Amino acid sequence: MKMDRPRILVVDDDPVNRMFLTKLVEKEGYLPSTAANGRIACEMLEEHDVDVILLDIEMPEMDGFGVLEHVQQNTRTRHIPVIMISAIEDIDSVVKAINMGATDYIPKPANKVLLRARVDACLNWKRIHDLEQDRMRDTFARFVPASIVDEVLLQADENLNLGGERRVATILFADLRGFTSWAEENPPDIVIRTLNRYLGSMSDVILDHGGTLVSYLGDGIMAAFGAPIEQEYHADLALAAARMMATEVLSDFNSWMLAEELGRGFKVGIGLNSGQVMSGTVGSERRLEYAAVGDTTNTAARLEQLTKEIPYALLLSNETYTMLTTDFQDLDFIGEVPLRGKRSSVGVWGGLPSAPHDAHHHDEPIDSRVQASVHPFSRAARS
Repeated sequence: MKMDRPRILVVDDDPVNRMFLTKLVEKEGYLPSTAANGRIACEMLEEHDVDVILLDIEMPEMDGFGVLEHVQQNTRTRHIPVIMISAIEDIDSVVKAINMGATDYIPKPANKVLLRARVDACLNWKRIHDLEQDRMRDTFARFVPASIVDEVLLQADENLNLGGERRVATILFADLRGFTSWAEENPPDIVIRTLNRYLGSMSDVILDHGGTLVSYLGDGIMAAFGAPIEQEYHADLALAAARMMATEVLSDFNSWMLAEELGRGFKVGIGLNSGQVMSGTVGSERRLEYAAVGDTTNTAARLEQLTKEIPYALLLSNETYTMLTTDFQDLDFIGEVPLRGKRSSVGVWGGLPSAPHDAHHHDEPIDSRVQASVHPFSRAARS
């Protein structure tokens, strides 16, 4: 397969030097482009991809330092190797340029052998960097929407770490009801195939709604909307994803199970809560995971567990409800519900009502504390 020729941008205001460097670049098999000053070079970098920059220091309109500063400040160009072209007596300027981020330098007049050695070294470094960027992109694409992968990469350091930060987000927990008991009665290959089918379908919904897949917890899923990238309508997106997961996507999955003669299917419980979370990558040098932790996350998990006792497939906190910008008329206010680990009760709303006890539940009574606080009434009635 034919490889693309490396693209070298030659920036020099002296037409003789510019032509000389261009000829050397062409003879070595590279594809040159030229700029007569720093301003033109910056304009070209905005429109074209470049592999290496050969940069003079003293130029009108914008000197080499200005170009170097532009390159370093632009996230698209900061990883392009820059080789300074300088007179040997101008060593102080070369040191300054290297401190600003230049990769190397070549004294004037440029030597053909030295030029090739320096450019090849820069190209090898850039190839390694580009491969690493592709690996990082593939890694993040597994748990964030493809549309924001590049934005996430800009926040990550060279080791794929996303530094800890606070975000206002909506956390989603979803759990497949009755799966554990079903799994104990079926062969391992069938169990894994079924689980992958379910997780794949649900994950697609989350990613399509701009959510971030935080983790798989057996047959459970944790996702975040509004982290690591801020989203103005994170509550609306999370609720829309949850509703689709619990209705049409679950229905399609259950239809597939029936067609495969694997059973009648399952029900799902989903909890949503909004508020501040602390997010970032956690783990060791050998294994990293994205995490969103804090009381907001814990409450979302408690709400998902509460769907086992309150006859709704979807429960969301009042914090999520107040952040909604879409008028969902079919949400019922359940009441102030005590949750384990919380000092005060939490206002809870329910969506997608179901039978109090589905086919996969045991016949234990609803917790008395919850039962006493459940007074459903519609959103329309509240208003």
